[in-house]
Order: sequence, then C-alpha cells, then structure tokens
Amino acid sequence: MARRWTGNMNGERYLANKSPSKKEVHDLDNEQTNCQINEIITAKNDKPYDSQKAANDAGYDNCAYCIGNSKR
Repeated sequence: MARRWTGNMNGERYLANKSPSKKEVHDLDNEQTNCQINEIITAKNDKPYDSQKAANDAGYDNCAYCIGNSKR
C-alpha cells in the first residue's frame, strides 16, 4: 500500500490506531491487508507519528502484521 494524505495523516510513515481496544502502531511502508488502515482513518482513530519509537513511547504496541514483535 502507500502512505496516506487523508484524515490526520500527512504522509507520515507510522499510523497509530487511537481506538482504546487497539492502541497499536502500523508501518505504512510495510502495510498488510490485515492492518485495515483505511478503516482506521474512516473511524477517525488515526494518529500520525514520524517514528515507531515515538509511537511506542506514547504507549502504542506494534501491529503484529506490519511491524511484528507485538506485546499482546
């Protein structure tokens, strides 16, 4: 897939899902079908990050599909 310029995204590589039941970060340069990025943006749960570390430091877990090493 590709980086997004819709919702809250401005071409950033990392998209965090703000949904309290998810709280995970996705790598849009390695997006997988299971990530459901368009659905996250449509639900207005998208939060952009410039780095995976910044998202992890903010409390977001890694997506098991596009990043791996999920703690869940």
